[in-house]
Amino acid sequence: MRVCFLLKVSPEKVKEYKTRHAQIWPEMLDALSQSGWRNYSIFLRPDGLLVGYLEADDFEKCRAAMKNHPVNARWQAEMSGFFEPMPGGADDNMFPLDEVFHLD
Repeated sequence: MRVCFLLKVSPEKVKEYKTRHAQIWPEMLDALSQSGWRNYSIFLRPDGLLVGYLEADDFEKCRAAMKNHPVNARWQAEMSGFFEPMPGGADDNMFPLDEVFHLD
C-alpha cells in the first residue's frame, strides 16, 4: 500500500530540519527498514508543509513497530521541537490521506 501524510514544520525551522535530515542516523534508517517502511520520502515546502510518502504492507503495523523501537524515541525527542505544536507529537499525527488516483 502507498501512504501519504501531512505534517507542519515551524517555518523558521525549515532550514535546520532539512540539515538534520541530510544526516539521519544509520540506526534510524535500519529501524525504518526493519519495521517495514519502504520507499520512504519526505517533501517540504518553504512554509513548513511536510508531505511524507512511503510504501508498506500494513501502515499501522509498521508505524507501531517504529513507535516501539528504541531509536525512534531518541529521534522523536530530537525532532519534536521542529514541528508546530500538536497533541501526541509527529508520530501520532501521521494520518494517511485517501488516494484518489494512481497512474498504474
